[in-house]
Amino acid sequence: MKAFVSALCATVLLASCSGSAEKVNVQDLNQQFIQAWNNKDADKVTALLADDAQFLQGETHFSGKSEITDKWVKATLGTITNLKTSIVSSEADTHTAYEAGTFSVDVLPSAPSEPQGFGEGNFILLWKKGADGAWKLSYAQLEDLPVQAKNQ
Repeated sequence: MKAFVSALCATVLLASCSGSAEKVNVQDLNQQFIQAWNNKDADKVTALLADDAQFLQGETHFSGKSEITDKWVKATLGTITNLKTSIVSSEADTHTAYEAGTFSVDVLPSAPSEPQGFGEGNFILLWKKGADGAWKLSYAQLEDLPVQAKNQ
C-alpha cells in the first residue's frame, strides 16, 4: 500500500509540473508588435525579434535580427502607419505560435506632392519560445498587393 501511495504522489507531482507550461496568447504577442510598429518604436520592434529571425516579402529575404532591423524595420518604419490585421488562422502551443491573415497599412508619401497610399496583403507571423522563456518573432512573411493612392 505504501508503494501505491508513493507512486500516486509521484504521478500527481509529475502531472502538476508538466501542466505548468501554458500556451501563449499569440494575439497578445502580435498586438505588442503592432503597437510598437504603430508607435514608431523601432527599439521595441527590434527587441521582439529572435536573433535568427527570417523575413520574407516577395523576392526579398532578410536573415537575422541585425539585417531585418536595418533593412526592414528602420527602412520602412517611418513610411508606414496604421498597421491593422485581420486573422484567418491562429494556433499556439507551449513552444510555438502563429497568426496568419490579411493586413492593411497607410503608406506615407515620399514627397509632398505625392498622395498618401494604402497597402494591403497577406501575412504570417511565427513566434517561438526561447530557452530563456521569452517569446520572439522568428519568422515574418508579407505578400502585398501594389500600393494604391488613398482616397482622402
